[in-house]
Amino acid sequence: MHNRLRAERARGDLDVLSRAGLDLDDFIGEATSTVQNAIPWVGACVGTHDPATMMLTSARKYGTLAANNEHDALWGYLEYDIAEETSFRSLVLAGVRAIGMKAAGHVDDDRSERMNRLMRPMYGFTDEARLVFHDSAGMWGCLALFRGPDTPAFDDQEVTFLGSLSESFARGVRTGMLTRLAEISVATDVPGPAVVIVDAQGAVSQISLGAEERLAQLSTSVNSGDPLAIVTSLVGAARRVRSEPGSSIPRTRVRTASGAWLVLHASPLAGSAGAVGDVVVTIEEARPPEIVALVVAACGLTPRERDVTSLVLQGVDTKEIAAKMHVSAYTVQDHLKSVFEKVGVRSRRELISRIYFDQYVPRMGGEIAPTGWFTA
Repeated sequence: MHNRLRAERARGDLDVLSRAGLDLDDFIGEATSTVQNAIPWVGACVGTHDPATMMLTSARKYGTLAANNEHDALWGYLEYDIAEETSFRSLVLAGVRAIGMKAAGHVDDDRSERMNRLMRPMYGFTDEARLVFHDSAGMWGCLALFRGPDTPAFDDQEVTFLGSLSESFARGVRTGMLTRLAEISVATDVPGPAVVIVDAQGAVSQISLGAEERLAQLSTSVNSGDPLAIVTSLVGAARRVRSEPGSSIPRTRVRTASGAWLVLHASPLAGSAGAVGDVVVTIEEARPPEIVALVVAACGLTPRERDVTSLVLQGVDTKEIAAKMHVSAYTVQDHLKSVFEKVGVRSRRELISRIYFDQYVPRMGGEIAPTGWFTA
């Protein structure tokens, strides 16, 4: 990195952007452009992830990758089905925030299936730098930057600079997730879970009624990658479940462009003759308990503030909260005041509505189906 002043300016600009309360699309677009001012790239891809499972929830692409979704499904398989040390999940587990595929002492990029099967032959990229968006609550997303044969490889200084942006990117994604809560629309023509079955060759072999609409809801913006990449990422992870005893079924909570939340999970199937490889992916509307923890984490609450919020959501009054937490009522009020400020509300009622979203609140008191969920 030849211009330290430019790098410092970009780091400061990104910190400001991450605290500006921008919509997720706006933050990611501006932040990625800000990075380019310090570290030139020809193509870039930004993913968001479920911090509880580290599974992909959306992708946005820029530069030469924009509007090029042809190989997104292959990326999903390579990222999650193959135990490569440079996968974003592997980087998080290793405590690594950023790497360059050619930077000194990082990895042997000649052994990378992602580089050999996708980046070089399909896109013509000769180098990649990767950044994980990580904070105390977990992994919120990732950034991949690419260069071609006419540009130098990412050097160690550039990789170090990228690593210093990890928490700012995480903050911007966290807050960006919450910007449209008041605009959520609950209208949908899909009455229940949708199912997609992917065969051993990676092709969609069967699809249930309404699944195409659910898949369309996964597109988040004009810069979005193929929504099937989220599905194939889950499929790849599901196939690894068979080879890793004790692994949990992969799942992810996805926020749609309308602001509604969906839950996707994948399970490997076995045929009657013992054949393996097929995977069933289920897509359905998220129930409140499934996303409360995610939203509370996105608000940046401290552990004590999370405890108070959890009790408020259960309808516990201030005096009872104080007794359960072994603190004074004044301390509880102080925690609540801080929670209200961070979440952007003024009362318990608004807090409950904000956490449970307009996605659910308008249907409270409505008809309940035999499944225990709202009928519409």
